[in-house]
Amino acid sequence: MSREATAERSVLVGAPPADMSQSLVDEHLEELGRLADTAGAEVVGVVVQRLRSPNASTYIGRGKIEQIKRLMAESDATLAIFDEELSPAQGSNLESALGARVIDRTELILDIFALRARTSEAKLQVELAQLYYMRPRLKRMWTHLSRIAGGIGARGPGEQQIETDRRLIDRRIARLGRQLEQISRSRGTQRKSRDEQFKVALVGYTNAGKSSILKALTGSDVFIEDRLFATLDSATRVCDLGQGIQVLMTDTVGFIRKLPHHLVASFRATLEEVVEADLLLHVIDASSPSWEEQREAVEDVLREAGAGDRPTMLVLNKIDRLTHAEEAAIRDRGDGMLAPHVFSSVIEEAGLDDLKDALRGAVRATLETVRVTVPAADGRTLAEAYREGEVLDQEVVSGNVVFTARVPFAVAGKWRLTADVVVEATDAA
Repeated sequence: MSREATAERSVLVGAPPADMSQSLVDEHLEELGRLADTAGAEVVGVVVQRLRSPNASTYIGRGKIEQIKRLMAESDATLAIFDEELSPAQGSNLESALGARVIDRTELILDIFALRARTSEAKLQVELAQLYYMRPRLKRMWTHLSRIAGGIGARGPGEQQIETDRRLIDRRIARLGRQLEQISRSRGTQRKSRDEQFKVALVGYTNAGKSSILKALTGSDVFIEDRLFATLDSATRVCDLGQGIQVLMTDTVGFIRKLPHHLVASFRATLEEVVEADLLLHVIDASSPSWEEQREAVEDVLREAGAGDRPTMLVLNKIDRLTHAEEAAIRDRGDGMLAPHVFSSVIEEAGLDDLKDALRGAVRATLETVRVTVPAADGRTLAEAYREGEVLDQEVVSGNVVFTARVPFAVAGKWRLTADVVVEATDAA
């Protein structure tokens, strides 16, 4: 059976602030439609009401509710998807008024994450976020079940059963928390083994092209799809930038505007890769009309995750989709707006050269250039220089090996404390 034949018919509902521009309203609803498509729903209608302030009981006004109800009946829709986050009471009241299921943007995103989770860690993280969302909404969730079951004995959710379920959820939340804490400790141990390597984390709005950049730079086989939240699992690969410089590059889960708070909290173990990176590459889809708003949404999530102060380079990606005039307009914004930044494309030949140059510069800024003299029998120090940095020259002088190398400050500091190793600062390029 085809996906279209089984897709649930849905109506999108937007309730933007009265002062939001029409172009931004359209952008938000287009994104909501893409989210619905990713979740497997067929969008059959859109309803918008601009609000100065939400209705406390139903978020939107009674007239719009009647309009949505008529549209759903005419189009055989069974689901209304709201772009705004609804309180448990608002969701329940809307379902009673519409006589149909209602979900908000948060629940839709959680559903997509559950659909996309592949590893056991991602599944645990998504389940935890879903449980946090579900707990205060158990009565409405039970109403969904009673509608499906129908008949005598299934007409009401049963307060006693709801309280039992809340206790079960609380125990499950605690168990998931302990499991994720173990994963976090394991990740910490893995990161310690990579402390002397330069670590780069790719962050950005969902579908900005992070995985494509990782694949192009490392040649690794990573999952890529032109859909929102194509992958939820972080992937770390060795990236050879040439000129003797390598970095560890990690692709992370994509962000989105109005990303559920519980989802950010649940993915804390994954986001620790971001918090402890030496450099964040904030990948931006420069071809998107709302790239600046998307940039702000990502920065909000980074601050919430505790990575707001990490060194960051903006990567304005997909420039192959821009006209020369559009690209020039972005470049003319100036360094004051976008510094430090580079333009990139995985489609154009040499489209990642500027990014590679910038990464090499970032790595070199963390290295110290030293002139080192070691006994010829000391192969370990020279091997470490090749492994951890870049050896610029090497010669044998009076039974000693003398070499010039760029290495991390910590490595040079360790050598200075080692007997039989002479380390001198140098201005060599």
